[in-house]
Amino acid sequence: MFEYYRTRDRSGLTTERQSSGQQFIPGQQPFPEQPGIQPGPQPGVQPGPETFSPHGPEPDKTEIPPGPNQDPETEPQRVKKTVQGTNKKGEVNTIKELGQLSIPQTKSSIHCMPIVGQIEGHMVLPPQNKTTKYEHIIPQLVALEENPEIEGVLIVLNTIGGDVEAGLAIAEMITSMSKPTVSLVLGGGHSIGVPVSVAANYSFIAETASMTIHPIRLTGLVIGVPQTYEYLDKMQDRVVNFITRHSKVTDVRLRELMFRTGELARDIGTVLIGNDAVECGLIDEVGGISSAVAKLNQLIEEKRQNPGGLVQ
Repeated sequence: MFEYYRTRDRSGLTTERQSSGQQFIPGQQPFPEQPGIQPGPQPGVQPGPETFSPHGPEPDKTEIPPGPNQDPETEPQRVKKTVQGTNKKGEVNTIKELGQLSIPQTKSSIHCMPIVGQIEGHMVLPPQNKTTKYEHIIPQLVALEENPEIEGVLIVLNTIGGDVEAGLAIAEMITSMSKPTVSLVLGGGHSIGVPVSVAANYSFIAETASMTIHPIRLTGLVIGVPQTYEYLDKMQDRVVNFITRHSKVTDVRLRELMFRTGELARDIGTVLIGNDAVECGLIDEVGGISSAVAKLNQLIEEKRQNPGGLVQ
């Protein structure tokens, strides 16, 4: 009497043989069921891919974290996708794409507005220049004025100056806001950056920051049109009048600093550093970010207690 048994190689191919060593041919003799032996595929048939019933249990898709000697770049299938992507809320989880660390989003009633580089106005500057475009700042100021969740604006400056018309436009927008504003000069607030610095309700300057005061220098063109000396003189008066109205410096003192000779090489004017700007009345106080934020919170609280009053 012959006994039948099955063998399966590594590829999954099942072979049925008799105890005599001969291969079992289906259909010639019945093959008795043996305890513990599971039926397999027909001989010579490659097993197909595993399928899962839609009503059955889902396969285990638990992602295995990379080990200490594994490289996520060479084994990306073992690393969670959030390492190089975004989470369900759309928040960036890495600095690979942006080149900077994502700051946690926290609700704040203070908006920080940086004005850095060169203030760009009617003329487009070369792409290698770091610029602040006034057509970007003005709509942002309008949005801040209408946003009920924003109660104060902190203007941080580190600018070399730029377009006179654009700088005055930004300064006028800041000073006309109904919400409290505080400016902080870091690094430098030069040229047309001076009116922007004094446009806020209260101004700070870092101890090592500087401000250059000098006359308006133009190529003879304003908005691409040749102008006369009288027009340039009136534009100079516009800048001087704005600064004196929104700071404690007098007209005489400001023009003295503006037309001083011997301090700047190949130019006229004055460089004020830190406390010098406070002593002449141009800036209110020497301080940093903590002082500026504390002062802005104080102005916000005063505004809450007296909604219809003017912020001083």
